[in-house]
Amino acid sequence: MRRLLLLVCVVIFVETMLYSALVPLLPHYRDEFGLSKSTAGLLVAAYAAGALAAALPGGIAAARYGPRRAMLIGIALMGIASLAFGFAADAWTLGISRFAQGVGGSLAWAGALTWLIAASPVTRRGEMLGTAIGSAIFGALLGPAIGALADHVGPREVFVGLAGLTVVLGAWTLRTPGAAAEPPRRGAITRALRNVPALVFGIVGVLIPLKLDQAGWSATAIAIVWVVSAAIEMVIAPLIGRVSDRRGRLLPLRIALMGAIAVLVGFAFANRPAVIVPILIVSGITFGGFWAPAMALLSDAADRIGLAQGLAFGLMNMAWGAGNALGPAIGGAIADAAGDAVPFLIMAVFCAATLASLGVAGTRRIRVPESS
Repeated sequence: MRRLLLLVCVVIFVETMLYSALVPLLPHYRDEFGLSKSTAGLLVAAYAAGALAAALPGGIAAARYGPRRAMLIGIALMGIASLAFGFAADAWTLGISRFAQGVGGSLAWAGALTWLIAASPVTRRGEMLGTAIGSAIFGALLGPAIGALADHVGPREVFVGLAGLTVVLGAWTLRTPGAAAEPPRRGAITRALRNVPALVFGIVGVLIPLKLDQAGWSATAIAIVWVVSAAIEMVIAPLIGRVSDRRGRLLPLRIALMGAIAVLVGFAFANRPAVIVPILIVSGITFGGFWAPAMALLSDAADRIGLAQGLAFGLMNMAWGAGNALGPAIGGAIADAAGDAVPFLIMAVFCAATLASLGVAGTRRIRVPESS
């Protein structure tokens, strides 16, 4: 179990590192290719669009053919796309490469988390997912540093090295015994689609780096801020997973939503780095509070309705991909037209509506399942 958990954590770490490496590079590509906020948002959104496109196919692959195969295909796609990103000479190639990275990441997540859940006791589900999410956040922590390194030495050298890392991961995966396939029951997908919400925060990754760049911050300085914020998320994710195992899934979600509302309103009215940076660091606590309980809640629901875990995590990828594809693109366009405050306030209202919807279900009405 420990060896599998380590493998899953490393794969998810590398995937999120690739995703977040763009943050400090965004001002560089904006200047090199003349990107507006709208087109920068599209570049950020391309990764999530790829994850969205592969979400259900990845979930079906993990359920029908086994999680190890899905993860292997995802790792291979991530490596090929990283090579393309490193050699990209125009904005179109960058966008297509990011899209392909998202496809690979979606397959890798569906396979990795399905594999982990298959080997985990039900009553430790939140803790195991929290640990995996902690590794993902560590990848998000290191990703901006990798992006800052690419800004200094060149994207080609850095992303070729990352592609080489995926070869090592593929070999490690092949040497690890796989889990059995788990075909879904008839009608389970339809029932699941009625019960999977999406929470969207991709806009922060577009507007905040550009705000700091306008204030004269370098790619390295922007990366350091993201590292600090992600470090906080990394530490609290496993702890929140344990809380969700013991106290129910909805309590930490409610607290995280209340914090997210405050953070987004703060971003809307913050214009100076002295204000933006502390809010961004605090956001590591609020945004990091969502993942483990929300994913465990989804996994519990999959058990209740007879949905294969691979498809459950495919649906999670679909919700994440849709939110992070639409959020940066639409948020960037709104910011161009009406100013940065408007998209942040819209998202705060969205979080408030989600919090109100959670009030319909009492915290103790959704319990952690008993071990069978």
